[in-house]
Amino acid sequence: MTYSLVCGAEIHVELNTKSKMFCGCKNDPFGAAKPNIYTCPVCLGLPGALPVPNKKAIEDCIKIGLALHCEIAEVSKFDRKHYFYPDLPKGYQISQYDEPFCVKGYVDTSFGRVGITRVHMEEDTAKMHHEVVDGVKSSLIDFNRSGVPLVEIVSEPDIKSPEQAKEFLKKVRDIVRAIGVSSCDMEKGSMRLEANVSLTSDGSLPAYKVEVKNINSFRFFANALEYETKRQAELLDKGETPTQETRGWREGYGTVSQRGKEDAADYRYMPEPDIPPFEISRDMVEHLRKELPILPEEIITSLVADGLSESAAKIVVNQTDMLEFIEQVKKLNSKYVQKAGNDLVNKKIDLKKTSPEDYLKTLENAKMDKITDEATLRPLVEKAIAENPAVVADYKAGKQNALGFFVGVVMKASGGKADPRATTDLLKKLL
Repeated sequence: MTYSLVCGAEIHVELNTKSKMFCGCKNDPFGAAKPNIYTCPVCLGLPGALPVPNKKAIEDCIKIGLALHCEIAEVSKFDRKHYFYPDLPKGYQISQYDEPFCVKGYVDTSFGRVGITRVHMEEDTAKMHHEVVDGVKSSLIDFNRSGVPLVEIVSEPDIKSPEQAKEFLKKVRDIVRAIGVSSCDMEKGSMRLEANVSLTSDGSLPAYKVEVKNINSFRFFANALEYETKRQAELLDKGETPTQETRGWREGYGTVSQRGKEDAADYRYMPEPDIPPFEISRDMVEHLRKELPILPEEIITSLVADGLSESAAKIVVNQTDMLEFIEQVKKLNSKYVQKAGNDLVNKKIDLKKTSPEDYLKTLENAKMDKITDEATLRPLVEKAIAENPAVVADYKAGKQNALGFFVGVVMKASGGKADPRATTDLLKKLL
């Protein structure tokens, strides 16, 4: 049979606030000099320790929701999500269940719109390290990451292909980075990806889903979808329904079974009794909306309007130093924006050595050296025409690329000093 992919994504983003989500410990799990130095009774889950929510983290979560076109809840609360694992000392994670901060958003891709189900706030867990200590296989725990503010972005099952998945995930990453609330560094783990994958033969939502964890790149996410599509299709062709389970991604191997897939009931969600519900004023929401920067899609549209190709604009928008260079060139002399963009993308500008002012001065000096007067250009153009009668015939027959040939001949004869536009105009006149 022919099957269609049904996929939703879960994106976990660690925020770069100064302190953790529910305590005053430093939020720097990747820069810590050694394990377990940024800890306290709260993030160690000691009995009697009470959580105090990080206001900045909640504001950052709402900003992400706004940037993803979400509705912001007027009332929201935290919940306890229960499960037992060594990296979760309390035996539950403070998260959000039925009343998240943000719901019903979307991201548009060239393959279609991907809905955002929710954007909610939670705390990260500690990090497990599996090592050999004194010849014995051991599991060690670093609590520096325990309690770090974590935003979870959950999409609708609208992803229909690996290519759409990559575009969607990159757009979400670029938006979060543009807001400035996270580095989204997947190598370190400040952005982590999970896929919920099913197949359908009739367009309906399947009765099962397979969750794939341990994905730390867009390419691996796409590879996981391709692998699961093949694996699940083989099972469905045999008349079997794929097991609803959690699988892990291993590059070079594919997905491997880890455990049965939990339902919400398995986590025994309950309202967090130590944190009262939040009332979110519309004034606060509008204030946060005004703090949002210009987002990547708008910047790309602006760069294309300035003359850059869409592919070049997508490269520039993700390179802060390139974008700042372009913006400065635009302020100083907007007619060179297109050339600056092309030169940056083609690595003709060393940003460490060249300022926008120096770059523009070089262009202006080069322009002054160009031959533009007809009296000087005419002998060169006439010589090119006289020596290439066959190309003249091609041009008169409608082959416009013949004009480019003549421009090249004149440029070579002038040592590269002939102004291309002036040369083209004279060629058209004489031909």
